[in-house]
Amino acid sequence: MKTLFVDTFYWVALINVADSWHQSVRDYSRNLNNIKLVTTEEVLIETINFFASFPSPMKKAVFQLITQVLADQNITVIPQSHQSFTAGLELFSQRFDKGYSLTDCISMVTMNQLNITEVLTHDKHFQQEGFIILFKQS
Repeated sequence: MKTLFVDTFYWVALINVADSWHQSVRDYSRNLNNIKLVTTEEVLIETINFFASFPSPMKKAVFQLITQVLADQNITVIPQSHQSFTAGLELFSQRFDKGYSLTDCISMVTMNQLNITEVLTHDKHFQQEGFIILFKQS
């Protein structure tokens, strides 16, 4: 079974109708049969934090999304740990010339550990690290 990593970009675009990628992500999400999804607790935290200044209905929507993700048997959520934090911090320290967030670095380390090569994102930082991004600017 094919495995894809899910970045914050995907979760945000999935529920935010104002996001320019919303329709593309919704369309793609309909074709995820027989595909295993992996994300991290750090990505889910970043997703919630993205909506911190949004009105209550969007906060409720992101809460419901995260609850569904955690309950979905086809989505593996890797728990945060001191080890994931320090491994991500190490990669971050090696990429001061890049615009990587710590969450991106933790995601990249996780993807390498799990041999995942494709990521549901448009973030070119993943491409810079050799991963295949599945949403590209046209």
